[in-house]
Amino acid sequence: MSPKKPDADVPPSLLLVDKPGGMTSHDVVARARRVLSVRKVGHAGTLDPMATGLLVLGVGAATRLLGHLSGSDKTYDATIRLGQSTVTDDREGDVTATASAGGVTEEAVRAALATQVGPLQQVPSSVSAVKVDGRRSYDRVRAGEEFELAARSVTVHSIDVHRVARPTADLVDVDVTVRCSTGTYIRAIARDVGAALGVGGHLVALRRTSSGPFATGAARPVEEAAGALSADGAGPGVLGLADAARAVFPARELTAEEAVALGYGQRVPATGAPGLHAAIAPDGRLVALVEDAGPLARVAVGFPAG
Repeated sequence: MSPKKPDADVPPSLLLVDKPGGMTSHDVVARARRVLSVRKVGHAGTLDPMATGLLVLGVGAATRLLGHLSGSDKTYDATIRLGQSTVTDDREGDVTATASAGGVTEEAVRAALATQVGPLQQVPSSVSAVKVDGRRSYDRVRAGEEFELAARSVTVHSIDVHRVARPTADLVDVDVTVRCSTGTYIRAIARDVGAALGVGGHLVALRRTSSGPFATGAARPVEEAAGALSADGAGPGVLGLADAARAVFPARELTAEEAVALGYGQRVPATGAPGLHAAIAPDGRLVALVEDAGPLARVAVGFPAG
């Protein structure tokens, strides 16, 4: 067996990718790996193949930030279709039921959507990545198994209605912007609104426009962002490690002595504020994510030099 080719020398960074429809999140990661010639690439939060928009990738040591990014609030633009239910709760699944939405008023639509705002106990779509006894629920569905997913606690901060249209006499399309906690299924909102109105519903379009502090305005196609990192170490869609950490966490500016101490895993005086902080060396390098433990701050995630 021939030895593995070493990874290309590219600086650890986040890539802000604008994912097109028809690609899985894994497809995007694989494409970035090919462009960069780097194996260590991951993403912070899956997007369905149908969905477009912001997908945050981590390259090299920046993958250590991804677990902290995936829990951020998200914003989506979506189109909900009322009058049809599908097996997947989106347009990619077979239609399982139809009921005319011709008599559903705009006021009723807005009222039903309002019930989906706030803390919710939401049941994910059965065709989702949620694991049941160690297996993805969509794999169980494809195998013909019947089961029920447990409801999960999520929070929908707001749903803004932009347009209510009638593409046919029996269907209603609703364009919305949803701001929500991580783990919220927009497909489930479409399904539950349709059920509340008695006509069924599913999602026909979905675009993630923000995740935490990052937004699609700074994102680029995966080839462009990865190409910029590979060629210049910077460019559109590329965020260096320290800048990425500063965008997510409060920054703690270190002295040279503190930077050396943290590099050895030692503790330094407490930050004086709760939560993780990005510990930045005098030369601008991200040394660690630190958090207070009594009178001292300890390394939660280290980023060794070089």
